[in-house]
Amino acid sequence: MTQYKIGDSRVIESREVSDGITIRRRRETPDGQRFTTYERIEKPNLAVVKKDGTRELFDRDKLATAIRRSVGKFFSSEVEVEEMINKIEDELYGIGENEISSRQIGDKVLDELAGRNEVAYVRFASVYHEFKTLDDFVQILEQRRQQKQEQAD
Repeated sequence: MTQYKIGDSRVIESREVSDGITIRRRRETPDGQRFTTYERIEKPNLAVVKKDGTRELFDRDKLATAIRRSVGKFFSSEVEVEEMINKIEDELYGIGENEISSRQIGDKVLDELAGRNEVAYVRFASVYHEFKTLDDFVQILEQRRQQKQEQAD
């Protein structure tokens, strides 16, 4: 069997995958064999400034883990969770800055959870705001009720 490099093949068809950042290409080698490649659009590095002032590179997996932990089984599917993560990530890169604060990330997650699932919202808020007492939970619930009322008016 002859081994070919991707450069030896020709593209038959290109299609954007539903996530909006991956391109699927059907290719054909000179001897007629076909295969598929997936190309992901590379995003620039994004630094996260933490509460203590330290910086680290944005880690999508870390964001996904935090969201999945708060969401638990409250979402109907993994697809819904993945859509939410993609939306938040796009918004963070859409800010157009090289650095963002961890607070900006947490606020975007809370905004997204508020519209999707209130229990997941409270679970995430309890860690994000470092709740220590029951009064902390009551306060965030009251704030959420007030926000919902303002949106309804």
